[in-house]
Amino acid sequence: MQHKHALCLLGLTVVATTAIALGRPQFLRAPSASLGSPKVIVKWTEVGLGSVDTVSYVANATAAARYQCVNRGNNCPAASNKQDVLANVSVGGTFSVDKNGRISESLIIPAPPGSLVCPGNQVVGVESVVFTDIRLTDVTNGVSSPTNPSSLSYNARVCP
Repeated sequence: MQHKHALCLLGLTVVATTAIALGRPQFLRAPSASLGSPKVIVKWTEVGLGSVDTVSYVANATAAARYQCVNRGNNCPAASNKQDVLANVSVGGTFSVDKNGRISESLIIPAPPGSLVCPGNQVVGVESVVFTDIRLTDVTNGVSSPTNPSSLSYNARVCP
């Protein structure tokens, strides 16, 4: 009797695993988000991708950035050489599905571009960026999820 029960459980496990592998796309857990300088790295694993060869993704966020002019001595002039930028930022990519119907990948969301022009020997530096509403979408299958965490802040502390 125990042998039949074990075989029945094994059969149910195989059926459940096969169902996931044959086309029930889902993120294994919420995609993760981490800082990588003034950018966000979104990592995920999606399973249940069945027999498709590739899947397209878009990682997006709302980003508020502050740009500042910095001189060669790494000091910030007292002038009002700053720019605040608020923008929706996104990046996409297409990735191959492995033989088990799974993708484990990452995308990098950059800070929004600024248009600040610095005088003389100064260069533009990113003072801070706040990323909110970070989300990953499997465009191919219509699966979307907020990341964990869904907001991150980067502070370079370029200027005192």
